[in-house]
Amino acid sequence: MSNPTPLPASDPVHAVFESYAPELRSGLLALRDLILETAEATEGVGAIEETLKWNQPSYLTSETNSGSTVRVAPAAKGSKADYAMFFICNTNLVDSFETMFGDTFTYEGNRALLFNLGDEIPRDELRECVAMALTYHLG
Repeated sequence: MSNPTPLPASDPVHAVFESYAPELRSGLLALRDLILETAEATEGVGAIEETLKWNQPSYLTSETNSGSTVRVAPAAKGSKADYAMFFICNTNLVDSFETMFGDTFTYEGNRALLFNLGDEIPRDELRECVAMALTYHLG
């Protein structure tokens, strides 16, 4: 698997990542890398558009329209988590993840998987979640 393309310093998404504290940025960039690697390895997804939605790094399947938007950002204020991967809440994605993976993840309603700094991310399971999101409209 190739390393994801670094963002040019002039890119607005780069500026948002740079605005985060270094340890939080590291966790969020790890999620970014996993999303881009999964997209590259998942049939039918095509090129990913990396943009900002709600001033959060967001990943869209604009080329193929195969999937649902995935966002990464710090967890909401008051959350017991540090950062999160967000999904569109009117999909059944997070419910499906919870059915498949149970307590492997911490969930926030029907919209997010939550993570804490220093925790081991279950990469294989998270790749499956991301692949499901990026192919949501193909099923």
